Amino acid sequence: MGSLVYREDLEEKNSAFTWEVKANNRAYNNQFKEKTFLCWQRKKYKGNIIHTAKYNFFSFLPLNLYEQFHRMSNLYFLLVIILQGIPDISTLPWFTLFTPLVCLLVIRGTRDLVDDIGRHRSDRAINNRPCQMLVGKSFLWKKWKNLCVGDLVCLHKDNITPADMLLLASTEPSSLCYVETADIDGETNLKFRQAPMVTHHELTNVRKIASFQGKVVCEEPNSRMHHFVGCLEWEGKKYPLDIGNILLRGCKIRNTDTCYGMVIYAGFDTKIMRNCGKIHLKRTKIDCLMNRLVVLIFMSLVLISMALTLGFWYKVTEFKAKHHYVSEVHVYSVATESFFIFWGFLILLSVMVPMAMFIIAEFIYLGNSIFISWDVQMYNAPQDMPAKARNTSLNDQLGQVEYIFSDKTGTLTENIMTFKKCCINGIIYGSDPPRTGLPPLQENPYLWNKFADGKLLFRNARLLRAVLGKKDRTVQEFWRLLAICHTVMVQEKDNQLLYEAASPDEEALVTAARNFGYVFLARTQDSITVMELGEKRVYQVLAMMDFNSIRKRMSVLVRNPEGSIYLYTKGADTVIFDRLYKKGVIEWSTEEALASFAQQTLRTLCLAYKRVDEDSYEEWHHRHQEASILLQNRAHALHQVYEEMEQSLQLLGATAIEDKLQDGVLETIQCLKQGNIKVWVLTGDKQETAVNIGFACQLLSEDMLILEEKEIVQILEAYWENNNNVLNSKGCLKNLFLPQVKMAMVINGEFLDQLLLSLRKEPRALVQSVNVDTESWQEPEEQRTNFLQARRISLMWRTLGTQLRSTGLGPQSKDSDTQESPEVQRERAFVELASRCQAVICCRVTPKQKALIVALVKKYQNVVTLAIGDGANDVNMIKTADIGVGLAGQEGMQAVQSSDYVLAQFCFLRRLLLVHGRWCYMRVCKFLRYFIYKTLASMMVQIWFAFYSGFTAQPLYEGWFLALYNLLYTTLPVLYIGLFEQDVSAERSLELPELYVAGQKDKLFNYWIFLQAIAHGMATSLINFFMTLWISHDTAGPLSFSDYQSFSVVIALSCLLSITLEVILIIKYWTVLSVLAIFFSLCFYMAVTWASQSFQPFRISPKTFPFLYADRNVVFHPSILLVVLLNVSLSTLPVLALRIIYQALKKPRPKEEKEETPTEEVITMEPLPYLQRESRARRSSYAFSHREGYADLITQGTILRRSPGVNSDILSGHMISSDEELGPSIKESTWYHRKMSFLGKKRHQHQGKVSSEDVQPASMVSSSLTVEGKFSFAKNVAPSTNQQSGSFHEKLSMKQAGPYSPPESLSATKERLPSPRESQLPLSESRPLPSGQSSLESQPASLKEKMTFWKMSLLSQKSWPCIWQKEPQPHKEGMAPLPNETHPPVVGTPPSSRAESSTSEQPMEVEPSLAVPGGSQVPPTLVRQSPLPHGEQ
Repeated sequence: MGSLVYREDLEEKNSAFTWEVKANNRAYNNQFKEKTFLCWQRKKYKGNIIHTAKYNFFSFLPLNLYEQFHRMSNLYFLLVIILQGIPDISTLPWFTLFTPLVCLLVIRGTRDLVDDIGRHRSDRAINNRPCQMLVGKSFLWKKWKNLCVGDLVCLHKDNITPADMLLLASTEPSSLCYVETADIDGETNLKFRQAPMVTHHELTNVRKIASFQGKVVCEEPNSRMHHFVGCLEWEGKKYPLDIGNILLRGCKIRNTDTCYGMVIYAGFDTKIMRNCGKIHLKRTKIDCLMNRLVVLIFMSLVLISMALTLGFWYKVTEFKAKHHYVSEVHVYSVATESFFIFWGFLILLSVMVPMAMFIIAEFIYLGNSIFISWDVQMYNAPQDMPAKARNTSLNDQLGQVEYIFSDKTGTLTENIMTFKKCCINGIIYGSDPPRTGLPPLQENPYLWNKFADGKLLFRNARLLRAVLGKKDRTVQEFWRLLAICHTVMVQEKDNQLLYEAASPDEEALVTAARNFGYVFLARTQDSITVMELGEKRVYQVLAMMDFNSIRKRMSVLVRNPEGSIYLYTKGADTVIFDRLYKKGVIEWSTEEALASFAQQTLRTLCLAYKRVDEDSYEEWHHRHQEASILLQNRAHALHQVYEEMEQSLQLLGATAIEDKLQDGVLETIQCLKQGNIKVWVLTGDKQETAVNIGFACQLLSEDMLILEEKEIVQILEAYWENNNNVLNSKGCLKNLFLPQVKMAMVINGEFLDQLLLSLRKEPRALVQSVNVDTESWQEPEEQRTNFLQARRISLMWRTLGTQLRSTGLGPQSKDSDTQESPEVQRERAFVELASRCQAVICCRVTPKQKALIVALVKKYQNVVTLAIGDGANDVNMIKTADIGVGLAGQEGMQAVQSSDYVLAQFCFLRRLLLVHGRWCYMRVCKFLRYFIYKTLASMMVQIWFAFYSGFTAQPLYEGWFLALYNLLYTTLPVLYIGLFEQDVSAERSLELPELYVAGQKDKLFNYWIFLQAIAHGMATSLINFFMTLWISHDTAGPLSFSDYQSFSVVIALSCLLSITLEVILIIKYWTVLSVLAIFFSLCFYMAVTWASQSFQPFRISPKTFPFLYADRNVVFHPSILLVVLLNVSLSTLPVLALRIIYQALKKPRPKEEKEETPTEEVITMEPLPYLQRESRARRSSYAFSHREGYADLITQGTILRRSPGVNSDILSGHMISSDEELGPSIKESTWYHRKMSFLGKKRHQHQGKVSSEDVQPASMVSSSLTVEGKFSFAKNVAPSTNQQSGSFHEKLSMKQAGPYSPPESLSATKERLPSPRESQLPLSESRPLPSGQSSLESQPASLKEKMTFWKMSLLSQKSWPCIWQKEPQPHKEGMAPLPNETHPPVVGTPPSSRAESSTSEQPMEVEPSLAVPGGSQVPPTLVRQSPLPHGEQ
């Protein structure tokens, strides 16, 4: 338990309420200080200015030089330059190396500066964004960077939130505020936030807001995006706050005219900035290898210099003994001279690490980056966006990527939902193929419908005829259901209906119904108006049973104009089919259609309905009302009531929606997989949608064994319990599955937290009052099971670590006395299991978790990783990966500013890696190998010459040849190799992605290739030197070249021609440029040598140009040229022969290599018995991005706008001044009336925590009202308004409805309005137990069943379906009739606490409360459900 205890202690420490912010009081907030270094202190609260750039004006030079001298080559050159500055040991002028080094540092520094200037511009643009801040008594336009904690800010529609703020009030009903968080978590469906009720009621105008002096006490800044705990202290009372009250920096205000907030966290303290990570210096694998090789070469040179110095010591001693008459030449002692000679040799041989290689490499990287930008096949015309390499030093690493971590929304998908197909009554209707030359009515079959949306591309003439014929009842009910069963809100703008939906799925379905003549026109709290083929019909909404991720369905109970009651339900096929009245031919046909839709990776919903008789409804309504007013176990009771109603359904059909992938995504992923690149999807979205996209991208397939949380734990547990030698670092997990089994992994962020505790600096406690990472509530027994699961995982890992330590099987660390910690072992085990999978999908992960996953793979797999995304939520991942690619998408440019490469679409990644990446890697490797070869081939001659020059460190070559050899004579061919060389064409590279594997395995440049280059260069130098020496030995006369200068020229010419012939042999892509490069290189040598060895330069400076006519003595004698030819032939022919033999021996092996190369042709096996999850053969392609909570807001009226006649909730006198210097001219605006918003949400009211864990097991999501399905608004909730409307008033569409006047039954409520104290109880007062809460004893059977799940590691295959299919659903048909009256009876309960006060319906100052007839007020229905049978989960 030590790990768990430590974690809980750390959480308690991190969650201490030490962050105090007072509104409108900078003096108070500035008094808080924090220690920085020793006794130095600074302000605790940061300003809102951000700096993401790496350098500033003062730090650029020292910091950049510090980074550059992390390269061993630069340190080596600096050492040699210092040695060259000492006259006694210098053999070359100091500036010969100093000038190139300065050039190299300037080139790299300029590149880094340009990149950082882009970050500065981005920071400046963000910091200078305008916002309205309270100054004095009015709101003035200021810049984001002027904000401080405690400031009050006014935001309007489409504004971006400048900091993490507490929402105080808004113009929406109940101070709701709708936000889009695409830039934070990648989700585009709208979420809602709500102000605390006390500020909603009290802060009704600018004057009151200006005088607001509340204080927020909350947790310290942290990176938990979906978690916040604090309280508001105001006027002596405390009010609880949670994430549902907070507007996070970066979210965009939607469908809310005006809202007001108080800054809590600013700048780098905001949650999104805490998730952004730091800029790291990225180094390529080749760069790191070159660092090690430079050290190796340097050590070799030191040893060689020492050996040559020993030779000098021996020679000098012998020389002094034999030639004593010239002893005055040796002024110093032998030891001193030997010391100087050692450094002289070191300087002379320093050219073995050529500075020119690093300079030319920079130009090669720059050139390849330019080619990426110039590639027209990676240019996106609609966006006018070419590809761009923002970091020019990572090009070769693009050819070595093994793991790609991709965001989903905006990266893989366009997030555009299109209605693709439907199945009605067992008949599939797809879109008709487009035809040209038809009459207008046939070309656009919706012209008869004035409400039709022209953007809908789905057109089926046969289905339209069935709709217009009005003969098929199923077709009518199908479209009627789509027009009624939803939470979409409608507005009229420019005589056009404008649908505003919480999710794109809902909008697509309602729009399809609209085009087929079933037009959703308007809704009120208890009615919905639909235009059905020209006939306006008003349905009374009797109950809305909201969607959540456990129920996986949504139902609406309505009374039609004829008085009949119908239940309309839509949801997942796995849920709907279990609740059907019968299963006949139509049902089987629909199931086949669903299988077909799943194969096409369409997102499906099943539609069903039934007629409810009055008696049944009356009986059910009575039970529903009783469940609605329970203070305990309310959610469970409501779920059971819903279950009763949602039985014996009649299937109507199914819809199929396409979550459109970006162009070319499927082909790109398939091609990358063939290149042995694994693609992991890391998304903040929910599991169903992510898995559906996984199938759409073919990352997942039907024959894969998909591991989810329970299976992962089972694998590790089963292996742990049945094998003592668990999880050692050599890969024992691989024995658990045969190699042929195809696996994939699907996990979520919460599971990662439980699994990998050591990765998180801010661990989340296992026991929480809220469920922060799952979309919706869970029943208490499920919460308890999840808690036990988390505790079980923790204990399992801890025991694993103990066993590993005791058995000694754990991986050994570098220190032989210590072993890897249990945290490292569990991480290694998890990564090993994940790496065995063909695909991994991580859902509901935060930006920080994305980066942690990337870091984990880098740490344990030692592979090159690439992260690609388009939003601010991907920035940390992009910075952490070896290569970061930003997509210039719709979510802003944050990802682009932090990336190394910019693309317009995901499909361009294929060409970036397989063409440019592979080419660049191949070019750089060939360039390095050839440069090392040519350097050694020419410079090793200096070592051999030392044996014949008395070890005096005398250079063999002419000084000009040494200076210009790497800069002029051999530069053009190596530049050509680095910029233009191709082994295969671009088209062939895309056709053969298997070629990419060579880069992943470092085949083209490694230690072996380096040793080959050394051996080749040494052989060439030996042949050129000793063949020339032996032929010229004991020769004299005019044809002799035994003199020093002629000998030097012959060897220089032999070396130059040998390496030129080598470059001719290794170039595979011959063009005019390659011919010109070789031709001009030889011409440069001839011209410069002819000039430097002529008479005029010699006459001017004999010491500088000593080789007078030496070249002509060689060139004009054919016999000497024959020696050069012999040298070149002996250097080239043996190597050429070896290569031919090697290729001949290698040819029979392609088939074997092809078998080794990972492909998709993997043999599949039956899943292992203990991993069998369900018996269904068909995969459900259900995926719905709708969120829980909107139905309650609709039925309570919280979301609906009031007409001007009654709504008194106007913030009068709200005048906005604007500073002249900022000038966005926004009209002086008043607060608008509380408007009808288009999305539903549960109203929430905080009542604080119940501290007893016995009363409140695990997390109390079941009793909470959730925000966006992820986080609970309240701990104890008993809201006032019943989900079923108390009275039925037939209301028409918005333009027909007059000013709203409440019925007489509401007058009693008008007279007594709840006080703020009633509307929001302070924390200090006693509170009732949370509703919907149950102890473990309340559900013993279910809990026991779930507990036994952990102990079934190796169940037989037959036993699993039984477990998963337990608890068959009851089929209840009999319902008590309900009297046909306008106002259905309800259970009257006198208001006894805040639970019964209708606070959420009150205006900013005074607003009538909505009540049921008779003045009684009933808590709303909370859509909850008990745990479903395993087969449905």
